[in-house]
Amino acid sequence: MTIPAKPAVRPADPRFSSGPTKKRPGWSLAALEGAALGRSHRSKTGKAKLKEAIDRTRALLEVPADYKIAIVPASDTGAVEMAMWSMLGERPVDVFAWESFGEEWVTDAKALKIDAALYVARPYGALPDFSKARKNADIIFTQNGTTSGAKIPNFDWIAADREGITINDATSAAFAQPIEWGKCDVLTYSWQKVMGGEAAHGMIILSPRAVARLESYAPDRPLPKLFRMTKKGKLDDELFEGATINTPSLLATEDYLDTLKWGESIGGLKALHARADANAQVLHDWVDRTPWIANLVDDPKLRSNTGVCLKIVDPRVTSLGEEAQADFAKKLAALLEKEGVALDAASYRTAPPGLRIWCGATIEASDVEALTPWLDWAFETLAAELATKAA
Repeated sequence: MTIPAKPAVRPADPRFSSGPTKKRPGWSLAALEGAALGRSHRSKTGKAKLKEAIDRTRALLEVPADYKIAIVPASDTGAVEMAMWSMLGERPVDVFAWESFGEEWVTDAKALKIDAALYVARPYGALPDFSKARKNADIIFTQNGTTSGAKIPNFDWIAADREGITINDATSAAFAQPIEWGKCDVLTYSWQKVMGGEAAHGMIILSPRAVARLESYAPDRPLPKLFRMTKKGKLDDELFEGATINTPSLLATEDYLDTLKWGESIGGLKALHARADANAQVLHDWVDRTPWIANLVDDPKLRSNTGVCLKIVDPRVTSLGEEAQADFAKKLAALLEKEGVALDAASYRTAPPGLRIWCGATIEASDVEALTPWLDWAFETLAAELATKAA
């Protein structure tokens, strides 16, 4: 068995996890020194920190002035479910899903027993038929499929004069991909994705149309306390000024503030988009010239620039049974981790066997470049072992 030589250069940082993602370049614990530790989140200092996080989010993400922003519990999942439980049921709903997290909103729609049309794309890497979106229906979709690597190409399929509201789960798209705010009534994301913050905190952003829905429609289901955004039929304005529903981590808040300040310092939203685009392009270019691997998404216009999902297409692997293919992919990710060149690079557990490499804004393009020879080395090493076993 011939083992290929190991590449000479390693990524300076091997963290390519799709969430929580790598911290911003140059991050250290010193970034947290200003945290309001041991203080109530309802104290003047605590509320000021939370309000600053909201205000800096608005500025960096370029959220329209008349949209409302709140910090909510339970990450992006909590934010989406808060919107679904509080707003849906007034009219029909169209749910578009093409990866595992989007399918959770399909599950929720069924549990809520609302009049929902469900459009679930298969296989992974494909998108549903957005032409089915109804003008008179509410719409739920995931802007970027974290586990499939497929993103929407644009927002043109959403009617500008729609009658319903749209709920955009943008957790792996916010800060990395353009958002057409006029087509988004509810937008959600979590701190631990593109900006590399800490987990458990979500963001919900509401358009005036979404606020109007909250104030005009009361669902006939009981709402858990964590989902309540109104008081006496009116929007709870304090929630959108930093008075959170439950107790947030002010340590995590400080970390989120730090990464927002970093985003501002490098040139704002345009620079964040450019970094993610450049990182993903390095990986896409390598895939184009590498015969054993392919993007899970066939159409280049639909490929994510954050969670890039790859599938193994070499006949030496695809000729194996499904279980053996999955085992090979697991060994590939494990070998990369053992060498300390790529951590948490395995594809999502329900996705086809392969790799998932995070390319969001906090990643350095030089690390992606240094990683690609190691991907080739790891694959050829394992393929050589397969050949030896078959001999």
